Amino acid sequence: MATQIKDNSLEGKVSKEEWQTRLDLAACYRIFDHLGWGESIYNHISVAVPGENDTFLINPFGLLYDEVTASNLVKIDVEGNNVGGSPYMVNKAGFTQHGYFHKHLGGRANAICHVHTTATMAVCSHKDGLLPISFYACNFQNQLGYHDFEGITVRAEEGERLVQNLGNKSILMLRNHGPVVMDSTIQGMFVKMWALQRACEIQIATLSQGEPTVVPEEVIEVHQRDLHIVGDQGGAGIFDFEAWKRRIDKIDDSWRS
Repeated sequence: MATQIKDNSLEGKVSKEEWQTRLDLAACYRIFDHLGWGESIYNHISVAVPGENDTFLINPFGLLYDEVTASNLVKIDVEGNNVGGSPYMVNKAGFTQHGYFHKHLGGRANAICHVHTTATMAVCSHKDGLLPISFYACNFQNQLGYHDFEGITVRAEEGERLVQNLGNKSILMLRNHGPVVMDSTIQGMFVKMWALQRACEIQIATLSQGEPTVVPEEVIEVHQRDLHIVGDQGGAGIFDFEAWKRRIDKIDDSWRS
């Protein structure tokens, strides 16, 4: 088994920049799996390939998140063409949604994830969306776009409405569906997703108790201002992401192959 993995490794066969991106993305899939954010063989995290135009890496359709490795990630272009020679296919819904964002949003959407966690789907299905009732929820007030449910995302023409409803935000809450979280870096995307998950979990727990205490808008503004200052230390999400990589390495480091 070890020999087969070594023979199939793309290390040294792609650019150093692409290999590092493959490592980070494979690690991200394993972290999501460890945190319980997988959804059988569905959902997706994608990252643009540095130094190339309109190509990105995404998970092989049919594999669980804990089976994703740096080498078996699929490289496709924004038109859905397999440009990396992978034997795996790609989930059409993953390509339609992520391809459109990568194609039209540029660097602000270098890294994108879409999840179906119970907490985030529940909040996406709530008529008021994410409420300012916790520390984490205050991070995102006035920074979320919302898109009404149109069925499974496989039609290219829906992409225009997705981008329109996202606006200048970096998170799009697909109503009755789940969030799409994006950032210029995989580390930034991860830490946004982590905080959003926590905000949604806390909202569900709080609303189960009855009427919540809502944070005033003026306090939210101060919170976001100060959060931005703190977040600049070391770069958004870098320390978080590296810490979780150390955790999954202790469990199973096969994602590096």
